[in-house]
Amino acid sequence: NGENDCVSCINPRIIVHECKIKVDGITKYLEDHEFYFDNTFAESESTEDLYYSSISPLIDLVLNKGIVTCFAYGQTGSGKTFTMKGIQNLAINSLFAEAEKVTNKKLVFYISFFEIYGGRLYDLLNNKNKLQVLDDKNGKVQIFGLEERLAENPDEMQLIIDEANSIRTTHNTVTNETSSRSHAICNIVIKEEGKSEEFGKLSLVDLAGSERAQETQSNNRQRRAEGAEINKSLLALKECIRALDARKS
Repeated sequence: NGENDCVSCINPRIIVHECKIKVDGITKYLEDHEFYFDNTFAESESTEDLYYSSISPLIDLVLNKGIVTCFAYGQTGSGKTFTMKGIQNLAINSLFAEAEKVTNKKLVFYISFFEIYGGRLYDLLNNKNKLQVLDDKNGKVQIFGLEERLAENPDEMQLIIDEANSIRTTHNTVTNETSSRSHAICNIVIKEEGKSEEFGKLSLVDLAGSERAQETQSNNRQRRAEGAEINKSLLALKECIRALDARKS
């Protein structure tokens, strides 16, 4: 329609262009608001660009007893699930390729996949069985009953991920025909063969999208209730991350 984008991406900046009218009530102008990040990506850039800039440098950490978590966070319909599916594929290929270079240990890969829907956990690799979240004797959170599958190669792991993604809870909403209504957590756990403790862990978290109430008034009652639950959980996550950052500093 010949309209201009209200957002510009110039790595590492995001510029939001806000339409304003001068005090004369006639003259229009744009006020720019700049936000800085580690990296930013325009709509013309690929999932591969994002992966190799943001996640690929952390693969060595995962294979050196590190724990890495990647969140896809944003408004509903913004492309989180599309991007995360590409990242999952790229990550598992990188992990298996790098593991072959570890000559002094035989590493094996396990995967678990569950969703959080309506404040409850469901195992996407075990008939959506309801899961319990418990604390162990060390105060560490454990998910009781979560199925963990062994994957011998990248293709096998990709098939497991595709299976889980296919049964994740989605619904048609006003803003998105296949809106993800749950948070999906894909855990890739690396262990040394014959040992039970984790050698490394990569968690890929595809969050449900936030929704503005005024844009979803025509959704039915259940969709609006889901949206409220999603927004509440995203706020809780934000506060957790803020607390972790405050503790670190």
